[in-house]
Amino acid sequence: MSVDLSVVVPAYNEEGRLRPTLDAICAHLRAEPGRWGEWELLVVDDGSTDATARIAKEAAAAEPRIQLVSSDDNRGKGSALRRGVLASYGKRVLITDADLATPIEELDRLDKQLGAEDSAAAIGSRAHPDARIEVHQRRMREWLGRMGNRLIRAVAVPGIHDTQCGFKLFDGDKARAAFADSRLDGWGIDVEILRFFRHRGWPVTEVPVRWSHQAGSKVRPLDYGRVLLELVMLRARTVRRVDLAVVGLLLLASVLLYKGLWADLDRGYLADAGQDQNQWEWFFAVTADNVVHLRNPLFTTLQGFPDGVNLMANTVMLGLSVPLTPVTLLFGPTVTWALVLTLGLAATASAWYWLIARRLVRNRWAAALGGAFAAFAPPMISHGNAHPNFLVLFMIPVIVDRALRLCEGRDPVRDGVLLGLFSTYQIFLGEEPLLLASIGMLFFALSYAVVRRDVARAALRPLLRGLAIAAAVCLPLVAFPLGWQFLGPQSYKSVLHGDNMGNSPLAFLEFAGRSLAGSDEGADPLAFNRTEQNAFYGWPLVALATAIVVRLWRLALVKALAFTGLAAALLSLGPKFRIPYTDIVLPGPWRALAHQPLFESVIESRVAMICAPVLGVLIALAADRLLVTRGRVNQVVGLAAVAAALLPVVPTSYPVRERSEVPAFITEGTYRRYLADGESVVTVPLPTPGSAEALHWQSATGLGFSVAGGYFNGPWGPERMGIYGATPRHTSNLLNDVRNSGNVPDIGPNWQAQARFDLKAWKAGVVVLEPQYNMQALYTTVVKLLGQPGKRVGGVWVWDVGTSKGAR
Repeated sequence: MSVDLSVVVPAYNEEGRLRPTLDAICAHLRAEPGRWGEWELLVVDDGSTDATARIAKEAAAAEPRIQLVSSDDNRGKGSALRRGVLASYGKRVLITDADLATPIEELDRLDKQLGAEDSAAAIGSRAHPDARIEVHQRRMREWLGRMGNRLIRAVAVPGIHDTQCGFKLFDGDKARAAFADSRLDGWGIDVEILRFFRHRGWPVTEVPVRWSHQAGSKVRPLDYGRVLLELVMLRARTVRRVDLAVVGLLLLASVLLYKGLWADLDRGYLADAGQDQNQWEWFFAVTADNVVHLRNPLFTTLQGFPDGVNLMANTVMLGLSVPLTPVTLLFGPTVTWALVLTLGLAATASAWYWLIARRLVRNRWAAALGGAFAAFAPPMISHGNAHPNFLVLFMIPVIVDRALRLCEGRDPVRDGVLLGLFSTYQIFLGEEPLLLASIGMLFFALSYAVVRRDVARAALRPLLRGLAIAAAVCLPLVAFPLGWQFLGPQSYKSVLHGDNMGNSPLAFLEFAGRSLAGSDEGADPLAFNRTEQNAFYGWPLVALATAIVVRLWRLALVKALAFTGLAAALLSLGPKFRIPYTDIVLPGPWRALAHQPLFESVIESRVAMICAPVLGVLIALAADRLLVTRGRVNQVVGLAAVAAALLPVVPTSYPVRERSEVPAFITEGTYRRYLADGESVVTVPLPTPGSAEALHWQSATGLGFSVAGGYFNGPWGPERMGIYGATPRHTSNLLNDVRNSGNVPDIGPNWQAQARFDLKAWKAGVVVLEPQYNMQALYTTVVKLLGQPGKRVGGVWVWDVGTSKGAR
């Protein structure tokens, strides 16, 4: 027999209201037999422990068109609906809750909508402007419902405002296909079914309905969390195996790069990190300490005592250091450091892969090649020694994608809000990378607009509107932290980096020290240090990129990429540069930006990092075309050329050295006997960007003491110019000179008075000299400055200089 309409009612412990619901449905369908034709009513008993099944059987005895579908176990609404729909035969299938919160009379509206338009589903909506809520839920439940629907729209089914209303009418065959493919057993089934319809291109229409909250609802507050968990499972089902393989390979590559660090987390130290590993571990430790003690995460006096450190004005990456607080507290800051580097690099490569695969190429392996290069390019690997804020860039592709969505103009409000939130989070990961990414996006947008003016005209209005919304979202969120950064204690105006920190043109053709074909001898003369090799793409890759641009010049995308890469490379040369192998010095375009706000603190050679994703996209475009080319010879030659250009810049594992042990004077807590409240430890020499072992002493032993001096960005002089380290004093400069030269200067009364004055300014409790290079000269100098010999305690020399001296 042909069935025109199937009604499916899931029921679990509904003995109190099932029979009135069934009577109401039957009465409505019997009232217009010509309209509804042959119908069936399926009650799905989901393992009820009350009389639900008996009541359904009694109703079926009175009305043969009622059927009971039973389950021995309670598996959830999703399971019940799946069994009911798959047991149905109707040309149309209505699902409705057993409480009839939406009256059965509203079926007329859904039926009219499904018949009037080319629609595969008409779903009841409480969020429609014409919907009528006759009895509201409690405020908290209603608020949770709204928030849940917004989240569902954001991550699962954009454009559908109410996925959870339990009153939906489907085309029967399409409903059975969707439920047969479903896997969720809980409340998330509605979202899964609607996503299936979306992916198949079957139209879904929201219809305003009457709705009344019914007492005894089976939806509990914790169910909203279960829906979110089911959404995660739903998203996981859509992940392709090739995507998992790519991400796994990228993670493996990252682990292999840092294998030396992971092999000995207790003593391993990245050999080319300078003092940055000590600094970053300290950042992670102090952030966790501030969080767990509910202190201001933007400031501390554990370094630079007593003035302190403006943490927001330093690259502490609060976006990671705060959520990773449990890891830091449980396993230590070195584990956090290793995790951030390893997972951050893999996440960045995966994000670029996602963007390239989503928007630019069809072949996933071509996208993987481009994404891998964008993240593992020589400049990124250089920063991977010491600067996670320039390595962990997984938000940049996400921000680029959201900006492109704004240009499409589909939903400028939603995309603008998300862009504002994404930008806010990136600010707490790294402000300078966001600035560089903005420069790159601006270059690309302007060049693409010149080539495709029609696209630019269409995109301009939604883009500007979305950017305004993004700013309206972002600025209030970052106003206080940025205000603290630029106006708070220990803030500064700009950072002194040197007169010219630009790249040499030769740096683009040379190989980096960590590249397979590179060497430190070849790269070191062309870079500020091994953590700032910001070009070094190698001449084969530059040649390949040139060939790709020439071959694909007809594409507007390639023209825009070429301009973006060239403009970034030119900017990175700095305010002036020398033509290689000549004495000719030319002004560089960076001169116009060098003294502008924000740009004055940027190391200009880093602008060349913009070239990494540009080259990655060009490589992906070329590989994508080569993999589908028909000419076998051309394919082999082309892929061989790509491999030949990339192989020399494949990164090698980071070298690791053994770090110095923390003295027993610190690890055993002996220092506590020498410090009164408000006093600091003064190391000889004081910690600086060139020697910051004292930061490791702190982070490895629970941050139990403050140190004078340090390695951070802070103000210097009346103009509050930014420098690396604390404001130098005569005594700290003297000790540094002795450490570097090994020469003991003449120490007279003036130097002794200066030392007393500086120790008072540092609020010193104890002076500590650990075994080190030129230690004898340092010991002699300190003895002359303080007028007393040191005492050997816990593997170090100490001088008790605190205010409570003699009481200890």
